[in-house]
This record gives sequence, C-alpha cells and structure tokens, in this order.
Amino acid sequence: MKRRIASWENGHSVPDDFYGPLLCEVFGLSAVELGLNHESGRDASLMDVSYPASPDDAIEAVGRLWRADLNRYEPLLQAEPSEPAWNEASLRWLVAPEPTIPRQRQAGTRVGLGDVAAIKTTADMFAELDDRFGGDHARHAAIQYLSTEVTPLLHGKYTEQVGRALFSTVAEATLLAGWMSYDACRHGLAQRYFLQALRLAQDANDRRLAGSILSAMSHQATFLGRYTQAATLARAALMGISPVATPTLRAQFHAMEARALARTGDVRACEAALTAATKALESRNTDDEPEWISYFDEAELAAEAAHCFRDVNSARRAVAHAENAMSGSHVRSDFFATMVLADAHLRAGDVEEACRVALDALDLGEQLKSARCVSYLAEFGQNLSRVGNTATQDFRERAAEHRLWQAADRVSSV
Repeated sequence: MKRRIASWENGHSVPDDFYGPLLCEVFGLSAVELGLNHESGRDASLMDVSYPASPDDAIEAVGRLWRADLNRYEPLLQAEPSEPAWNEASLRWLVAPEPTIPRQRQAGTRVGLGDVAAIKTTADMFAELDDRFGGDHARHAAIQYLSTEVTPLLHGKYTEQVGRALFSTVAEATLLAGWMSYDACRHGLAQRYFLQALRLAQDANDRRLAGSILSAMSHQATFLGRYTQAATLARAALMGISPVATPTLRAQFHAMEARALARTGDVRACEAALTAATKALESRNTDDEPEWISYFDEAELAAEAAHCFRDVNSARRAVAHAENAMSGSHVRSDFFATMVLADAHLRAGDVEEACRVALDALDLGEQLKSARCVSYLAEFGQNLSRVGNTATQDFRERAAEHRLWQAADRVSSV
C-alpha cells in the first residue's frame, strides 16, 4: 500500500476506481479538486449523448459513464439533458434492424448464467434501497458495483444465449442507475444512463424492457417541463412494443402520456389516456407480466391520475385519486402521492387539511434522500406562501423540524 501511495504522490499513477472514490470521501473533495480525475482526456466522449452505434460502443460508453460518475466528474454530474437526444434515441430504436447478436467473445472472464443471476439479485437489492430511502441513499454504491464488478463481465467471454441475458440484466441495472440519478436531480447523467440502457435492451432483443426505458425518459421529460417530448416518448414506447406489450405496460405508457398531456392543458386527451390506462390494467394477468413492472398496480395508477387532475386544476378529482394511491409498501411513491393530496387540498381551498397532509408526508419521508422529494416540498411551500392563514404559520413551525423541509427551504431561497 505504501508503494501505491508513493506512486500516486510522484505522479506515476492515479488511484483506480476503488481507491479514487475512497480518497474523495475521506477528504470531502471531488476527483477534480484532488487532481485524481483521469477522464479529462475523454471529455468529448463522456459528454456525448448520441445513441451508441453498436453493442461494443454501448459497452464502452456505459463503462466510461460508470467510471466518471464514480470519480465524481463534475461536468458530467452537472450536465443538462439534451432534447435532441430523446428524439434520436426513440427514433433509432423504433426503426432499428434485427438486434445485433452480442459477439461471442473469445477472451476475458468466462461469463455464465450464474453471473447474470448475481447481477440481477444485487440490482434488486439496490432497487429496494432506492424505493425505501431514495436515489441519493445508495446511488454511489450501486455505481461502484456496476463499474467494478459488471464491467469485466461485459468484456468477458460468453455465448449468444448468455450474452442476451447479460445485456438485458445490465440494461435493467443501468435503468435503475438512471432512475436513481434522476431522483437525485442529476438529469444529464440520468438521461445518459437511460440512453445506454435502451441500447443494451435493444441488443438483448428485450423490447418490453426497452419500452419501459422510454417510459422512464417520458417521466423525466415531464418533470423537466418538456411536455410535448414526454408525450412523444410515451407513444413511442407503446408503438415500439405493441406486438409484445402486456396490459400493465400499456397501462403505464398511457399513464405517462396522460401526465404529459395534463401539463399541456389538453384535458380531453389526458382523460382519454387515463381511460385507456384503466382499461388496460383491468385486463392484466400478473403471471404474464415482467417481474420488474409488478409494482405498477391500481395504487400506482391512482397516483398518476391524481397528478393529472391536480395539474388540470380538478382539485376534487385529484383528492379522490390521491386518497386511493397509498400502497403502504413503497415509501417514496407514497410520499409523492401524499404530497399530491396536500397540493390538491390546497388548490381546493382547504388549507388546514393541506397542511395536515403535508406534515404526514414529512413524517413519511423522513428517511428519504431524494432531490425530487425536496422539489415537491419546495413547490408546495411556494403555493402555501400565497395563502394568508394561521394554519400556514403553525405548519411552517412544525415542518422546520424536518430535514426534507429544511432542504426545500434552501432550494426556495436560491
């Protein structure tokens, strides 16, 4: 270890993907600030948001992203999303020829289905942590696992069958990295993860997963105010997997379209999309659905509908749906649904009930590390500031004890 440190100090080498992040954490500085950033020569490729041209390009690109993220490469962490990239990715995927078979590599680590199963189990563990504690809780650990453990497998030796399974599983794990980064409001980084996940899913010939990735892009685009693009992405997801779509996937894609349409003010189209989502979900057979979409149930659809009716200023309908959106098993989703309920009560003029419900949300979200949750609270606080009521002052005094509200106050004051 002494020789390793001496080599760093003398400039003969730089800390690798394991030691670099540890040093950043110990000193509380970024890789750039510590002079450890060895990605600077590849700025152009790291900041590229184009759709990978081949499976090999996707492997190289996602590996670079994991490594740069792990080493806290600031230009990437602070990057803004690109609207043209959404257009390119959805079109390239829709018109793609037959999937390219992951080449049967003859060198590197031999990879089997057991290795793929290990990635799946580990990613599921991180997904559970993400759901319970928010994207910022274990995001760095998830990226470290992908960079150090999964990268060698992608560069390993595997058959066509194993390659398909590997690409699909890594696409799902990269989608999770995208969701966690999105929840942390690292939007340019999240978009890049979504794009790489889509390409990996394409090469795995996993069209259902690819559609779900486009749906995630739609969700992010709506959050960022790109409503027309969000609706287009949701429609592309539905169109692209039409031959293999399941009822639950169709329901989710229609719901994402409805979310975007609500923000554009197209009430009729929004209600039509919600009706289509409801009908699709009513016909589902859970035995035929992918395991990773099982979370999207009646409570999730009610939460999406509550968002929609809140956004079209139909407060009473938003309240009714939000009250049916509490699953009791998904902490962050329940937090969002509770905040939508608080917003709906506020828009309906019931200030005291809005404040009571918002306090419930703060209690529920006490363990969450999520910039998106903070943004919901900041928006509620701004709306509340327009209301002159003694209940609001009492609410602010009680809310001030909560970490998430303190963070929301900081956001609002910027």
